[in-house]
Amino acid sequence: MKNFAIFILCCLGIAGYASCRADTPPSDEIIYQATIAADGVQHVRIEGGSDFYKPNHVIVKVNVPVEFTVSVERGIAPHTLVIKSPEAGMSVDEKLSIDAKNIRFTPTAIGKYPFYCKNKLLFFKSHREKGMRGVLEVVQ
Repeated sequence: MKNFAIFILCCLGIAGYASCRADTPPSDEIIYQATIAADGVQHVRIEGGSDFYKPNHVIVKVNVPVEFTVSVERGIAPHTLVIKSPEAGMSVDEKLSIDAKNIRFTPTAIGKYPFYCKNKLLFFKSHREKGMRGVLEVVQ
């Protein structure tokens, strides 16, 4: 019982720390329009952190390969990047770290697709609900 109480107190402390961080950027939309590089790929750099992705609105062209280079700021909370739209050629579910990770896919349908962090601590709001989400807009 004593160990369980200590565990709960640690979890509450971690959650309190994460929610009180002053360096969390505002939830303003940051748009990035990808261009096709010489290698024929649309390269996009995304940074994540305490409940944010920057940029949080990415515009890419349909049927052209996309490479996200994603990393997160130092911290104790683990983060992920999820894009679940297999009908549009995108099925991403990756754990993220401070080391940049390259994620490649080719969007095959025009539209707006959400990307988000699926992580959640116990009974608290998920990272997605707290603002760690964005939109991948696929255009002609």
